[in-house]
Amino acid sequence: MPTINLRKYYPFLNEDCFVEVSDEISGAFLLATRQENNYHQRTYRHRAYYSLDCNDGIENSILHTMPSPEEILMKKVSMQQLYEALDYLPPIQARRVYAHYILGMKKVDIARAEGVNSSGVCDSVKKGMKNLRRYFEKKKWME
Repeated sequence: MPTINLRKYYPFLNEDCFVEVSDEISGAFLLATRQENNYHQRTYRHRAYYSLDCNDGIENSILHTMPSPEEILMKKVSMQQLYEALDYLPPIQARRVYAHYILGMKKVDIARAEGVNSSGVCDSVKKGMKNLRRYFEKKKWME
C-alpha cells in the first residue's frame, strides 16, 4: 500500500501529513494530478486565461464570429428552397427526410415513433433523397 503526503494534494495544510492509502485511491490522486497539469498546460499553450466554463457567452462570441447579412440571407434562401423541395415529396418521405436530416433523428427512432419497420424508413429516406436530387436537377435545368 503506497504512502502519500496529503500536503501535496491539499495546499491549505501547513505541515506534512503522510497517510497510507489503497492502490485505487493512490491511482485516483495521480489521475487527478495529471488532469490538472494537463488543464494548466492547455491554458498556457492556448493563452486561455479565462474560464472555459463561463455561461455569459464571452467565449462563445470569441470562438464564433457573427455571420454577415449576406450569409444570413443565403442561409434563409437555401432553407426556403429546401422546404419547397420537401413539399414536392410525398408526405411520408418528406416527413422522414425532414426528421432524419433536419431534426437529426436516427432512422431507428423514426421507425419506432411511427410504429413501422426500420428498413421501410431507410428505403423511404433513400427514395426521398433520390427524389430531392431529381427535383433540384430539374429545377437547375429549367433555369
